[in-house]
Amino acid sequence: MITAADKLGPVSRLGEAPKRTVGHVAVLMGGLSAERPVSLRSGAAVAEALRGEGYRVTEIDVGRDVTERLRAAAPDVCFNALHGRFGEDGAMQGILEMLAIPYTHSGIMASSLAMHKERAKAVMGLAGVPVAEAMVITRREAAAAHAMRPPYVVKPVAEGSSVGVVIVGPGAASPPDAIATGGAADDLVMVERYIAGRELTAAVIGDAVTDVIEIVPKPGLAFYDFEAKYAPGGSRHQLPAEISPDVYQKVRKYTLLAHQALGCRGVSRADFRFDDTPGGTGELICLEVNTQPGMTGTSLVPELAVYAGWSFGELVRWIVEDATCARSDVR
Repeated sequence: MITAADKLGPVSRLGEAPKRTVGHVAVLMGGLSAERPVSLRSGAAVAEALRGEGYRVTEIDVGRDVTERLRAAAPDVCFNALHGRFGEDGAMQGILEMLAIPYTHSGIMASSLAMHKERAKAVMGLAGVPVAEAMVITRREAAAAHAMRPPYVVKPVAEGSSVGVVIVGPGAASPPDAIATGGAADDLVMVERYIAGRELTAAVIGDAVTDVIEIVPKPGLAFYDFEAKYAPGGSRHQLPAEISPDVYQKVRKYTLLAHQALGCRGVSRADFRFDDTPGGTGELICLEVNTQPGMTGTSLVPELAVYAGWSFGELVRWIVEDATCARSDVR
């Protein structure tokens, strides 16, 4: 069976926004996760852009009273600019389904699945997307002894934005203290084989795959961590990525395959490592899929959309006009 991922051609301007009538948009931002500060920035940028596109916008800093606030606001659509737990993991999507308010990005099932790194990895691997070997254990077990031969990476099994990620370098005699101090001892963490080389990313908007960016963290940063993602000057973005045409198209192919396998909707972004180091493996590995990518001034999806010919305003308008309920339904 030939899929859309097998027929990827050159990247051109993305398709036009769906034609719907939306007047009032509630932008959900902030929230209760460790990614709250980033979500506030994403939400503020989205709200400003939507007002510039002519929408009436209500900004909602999400707390435990979100259901009451949504009923009071009575928006036509919710733009979900939350990141992390309770916003990106299916919880907020479930609330919006119950309230019958159309919303953006992925539905309950895809959001929950993509947020859980182990389960997402299993589904993507079965679909033919290359993933790294990994295991899930408690933080106590990861801190007590090497779960696999270094180098490897330890990360929370259900967090985003590189929150709590620890890299254990080659030759380490024991796990670093940062693992034990990163959270509760019984928290589940993923221990994943470390992939050397370049950090690459691409996105899906609707059914179109974008170009590929290489993210180069500033000197002194080991990988694309929280600082590299969100601090001004924390990283340099090479767009288009300077890699071979074959690898470039593989990144795009696997980005679409991952999006489809997880059942994502609207916009998603897939992150990869490509080992082209001297004497390296040459492998291309998908690390994860983000179902609600950042929309800040340093975020990657807006940059990819602009490169494809969209303004930031056009991008957020497209996302809003794409909003529906029942976003976990099979298409």
